Amino acid sequence: MDIKAAKSSANILDGRHLARQVRDSLAERIKASGRTINLHAILVGDDGSAALYAQNQERMCSQVGIEYRLHSVDVSRGQAGLVELIQLLNADDQVDAIMMHMPLPDGFDSERMQALIDPAKDVEGVNPANIGNIVYGRRSLVPCTALACMELIESTGISLPGARCVIVGASNIVGKPVAVLLMQAEATVISTNKYTDQLGAITKTADVLVAAAGVTGLVTAEMVKPGTIVIDVGINRVMDDDGTARTVGDVDFDSVSQIAGHISPVPGGVGPMTVAMLLKNTVDAAGI
Repeated sequence: MDIKAAKSSANILDGRHLARQVRDSLAERIKASGRTINLHAILVGDDGSAALYAQNQERMCSQVGIEYRLHSVDVSRGQAGLVELIQLLNADDQVDAIMMHMPLPDGFDSERMQALIDPAKDVEGVNPANIGNIVYGRRSLVPCTALACMELIESTGISLPGARCVIVGASNIVGKPVAVLLMQAEATVISTNKYTDQLGAITKTADVLVAAAGVTGLVTAEMVKPGTIVIDVGINRVMDDDGTARTVGDVDFDSVSQIAGHISPVPGGVGPMTVAMLLKNTVDAAGI
């Protein structure tokens, strides 16, 4: 367990451990199916971070028995070349799942490109059709981070019907989908954004608090009531006084972990579960 656990009075939601359980379950499903399942990823240009992420994805896919195929698109082919590749993958019956590494280079319309991916193969859940389907109760191909939040919340054993849930941040791929998923679970949901007045007074009423605003240390202990389940989606890079860079969330972990009942750390919480949900969506897209 992370050293944070020793300093915290809250129960730490260990995303790495839960992700391993998900991967083990997926590996069993794939083996029992006797099928070859594949995930086709698209990388446009030479973004180093995206290339590293692709390598990590390939390793994770290999662990559960998913074939990972990376399609590199030269920027010189332009958006037309990317459109052609997406259409080819959409039409190929042998392709189970498609995802696209972000960000795309300048001159590429990210939302339009994501919307071109066949909703049935869109394992990141970013096609507007998949996001819209959440309202009708479809749970399989929704944005991976939103699904990761739900898995972590449900792992606490909380009874969600009637529970007061506050979402800090209203992005299209995290805040809004999480809010709708919690509504589907019959929770009482409040969605906040940068214009919300008296944010702290609202968050302090939450039984479940999801912080997904992308603002370092936004949620402090004064904004959380005792026993709350706190899910930190933030991924922010900060520099310490000695020049060392580290990753922190939207929640002031040291103070909030003394108040909360459960809390997800950064790193080691939502991040590993998001990758696990990408693998789960891939298996679901393959229909096994």
